[in-house]
Amino acid sequence: MNALLYILVVVIWGTTWIAISLQQGVVPVTVSIFWRFLVAALVMFIALTLAGRLRRISLRDHLFCLLQGCCVFGFNFFCFYHAAAWISSGLESVIFSMAVLFNTINSMLFFRQRPHASLLPAATLGIAGVIALFWHDLTATQLAPSLLCGIGLSALGTYGFSLGNMISARHQRRGLETLSTNTYAMFYGALVMGAISLLRGDNFMPELNLRYLGSLFYLAIFGSVIAFGAYFTLIGRIGASQAAYSTLLFPLVALTLSTLYEGYIWHANAIIGLIMILLGNYVMFARPGRVIWRRKTTV
Repeated sequence: MNALLYILVVVIWGTTWIAISLQQGVVPVTVSIFWRFLVAALVMFIALTLAGRLRRISLRDHLFCLLQGCCVFGFNFFCFYHAAAWISSGLESVIFSMAVLFNTINSMLFFRQRPHASLLPAATLGIAGVIALFWHDLTATQLAPSLLCGIGLSALGTYGFSLGNMISARHQRRGLETLSTNTYAMFYGALVMGAISLLRGDNFMPELNLRYLGSLFYLAIFGSVIAFGAYFTLIGRIGASQAAYSTLLFPLVALTLSTLYEGYIWHANAIIGLIMILLGNYVMFARPGRVIWRRKTTV
């Protein structure tokens, strides 16, 4: 089950970066985020209600869901969508891989959790691998101001995502049902983005073309309903730090798509990076990591 959840997260989120780039256009960023998570939340509300799985939670837990919505379904994507105007989707996915480090640090700060012994070497191999994969992109831009701004926004969005992971772990420690808390958090994130759009006087009308509506549907249903549900369930089963290691594999999916549709050329440094990422994945989940892969963490 854990392996299936892990694969779902890697494959779906590895492709959402391209979909985010397709959202660039005349529609304001906050409006695009509003529609994405409003659609996702409504789908979840309907599905959980029909299945009898929507759980009531306390006012205090609703406030934490509001905070989670701001971190994971709001301001972090505000950063990612704006960053997509300055850096490539592949480079964004590379920066997002820092979630594995942010989650480890935040788990120690908020829950006093010591990282697993295999995490540091695995994360080192993985991050070094994604840097090697995109070394040409990093050197070719010569650190232009727009690149630095894009990198900064992506890093800030990634840290917000990590904080949302900690709130999800808090929910699960209290025995709250993941799908219900995700649904409330998505709805609150959409409301916050909608409120900001109203205050700015933005037009809520989406682009009525296949490019925009298709990417919106993919991001709402696959990227939000399915992938976030799988990811936060994975946090409850193997822990936030181990679940975040999946972010190190996103660039491989993005590169595969780029090879098929954009003519990406695999240089020697890219092949070395691929080997390092796969090796890091093996270190994480082989031998003592194999226990992590099977066990279900009590949270």
